[in-house]
Amino acid sequence: MPATIDPHPVSTPAVGSSGRTAITVARGDGIGPEIMDSVLFLLREAGARLDLETIEIGAQMHARGHSAGIEPGAWESLRRTGVFLKAPITTPQGTGVKSLNVTIRKTLGLYANVRPCRTWHPFVPTSHPDMNVVVIRENEEDTYGGIEHRQTPEVTQCLKLISRPGTEKLVRYAFEYARRHGRRRVSCFTKDNIMKLTDGLFHRVFREVAAAYPELESEHRIIDIGTARLAKDPLAFDVLVLPNLFGDIVSDVAAELAGSVGLAGSANIGETCAMFEAVHGSAPDIAGRDLANPSGLLHAAVMMLEHLEQGDVAERLHNAWLCTIEDGIHTVDVAPPTERHRAVGTRAFTQAVAERMGRVPGVLPAAEHLSDRSPRSIVAATRRPRPQKSLVGVDVFFDWDESERRAEVLASRLEPVAGAAWRLSMITNRGVKVYPGGLPETFCTDHWRCRFLAADGRSSVTHAEVVGLLGRLAEAGLDFVKTEHLCTFDGERGYSLGQGE
Repeated sequence: MPATIDPHPVSTPAVGSSGRTAITVARGDGIGPEIMDSVLFLLREAGARLDLETIEIGAQMHARGHSAGIEPGAWESLRRTGVFLKAPITTPQGTGVKSLNVTIRKTLGLYANVRPCRTWHPFVPTSHPDMNVVVIRENEEDTYGGIEHRQTPEVTQCLKLISRPGTEKLVRYAFEYARRHGRRRVSCFTKDNIMKLTDGLFHRVFREVAAAYPELESEHRIIDIGTARLAKDPLAFDVLVLPNLFGDIVSDVAAELAGSVGLAGSANIGETCAMFEAVHGSAPDIAGRDLANPSGLLHAAVMMLEHLEQGDVAERLHNAWLCTIEDGIHTVDVAPPTERHRAVGTRAFTQAVAERMGRVPGVLPAAEHLSDRSPRSIVAATRRPRPQKSLVGVDVFFDWDESERRAEVLASRLEPVAGAAWRLSMITNRGVKVYPGGLPETFCTDHWRCRFLAADGRSSVTHAEVVGLLGRLAEAGLDFVKTEHLCTFDGERGYSLGQGE
């Protein structure tokens, strides 16, 4: 940083000092320290009333033997301040180490990930000059539970978990956000034509919650065509609410459509804590080279200031950034192609924003951040009476690799040991029914789902009968690797049907 830029506030009074708010800060990995220094300097220049508590997270913690990537004492700071400004960190890939980002979100109950994606035409190149979409992504569930298993030599699985309370909190947040921010429509994307129970629940809750907001338009789209439509015509959308994985993907698509993922910030909102971060990653390939764009983290900091009811500071900082890009000052990642030779580095861009404090843009709309409009206090999920649950069958999954993988051979071994309480209803392989009535063209792996239902017209079975079945299968030398109970809830089936059931 230039000598004139101090990356730390001039004073850091004790937590709770008059007129100031304590926040927790982490400088992260890769480009994280550079862009955090930039943003902390600009927060000071804008007059932010903050006291900082610094924690260490990410690669440096992994190197010190902290497998979670966070020092144990850091949780105390996060819970005490309730506000976390976090620079990007590097998540190890394919090593069995869980994402620290996901861990923080889930541990602190940060259920709503809010990612505004808007354009700054004509100063940042984009094909959609008037785009202004907010993606609200579920943050705690779906496949991001990280519950995975290798069940056979050939097959691994990842569990997708969708809960009614988690979905309801998130969807209510999306509608409240739309109402409080003067938005007109909330759109939901799922894949419930395929995942009828999990995404089906998300869609069903969306419809239920939407009925309480008649002044707002609501719509549902299948994720693939919805994303395609967003890419073609983002002006057709206003607020999007999505399950975790789809929201992660779509928010990056939307940010790139708006100009660059490098400009996007996000707020992770919970009932007692909130985390603010850039959408982009740690970009270790450009770390230390004065190339990083601090704008994504800066926009996250603006969202944090609004959250802290320091709207005056948020406006001052945001407007200074708008004036900077209006004056044609860009980092290389967002510079127009004809101007890239004039792009500036991280330090020069930071200095340019600081020099424009107190100004308002002349072409772009001036920023307005007058108050905290976050609906944190009104998103509790509705408590519902527990339904009557009945056990009606069990799916048993086998690691079986014999006799050219013919389902008929497996069935011939299963049926004699099923016992009087059970009947073998079907066998599937990777979700495709292969018994009875399978086709020889169906490719099979060594992973088989075998469905056993209550025999002789009985409406239910017992846990003891399930245990007895598994015992007989084990005695027969069959390697079962997983079971799933088949239940009804107030008479409604709680499991997907196979072909022909």
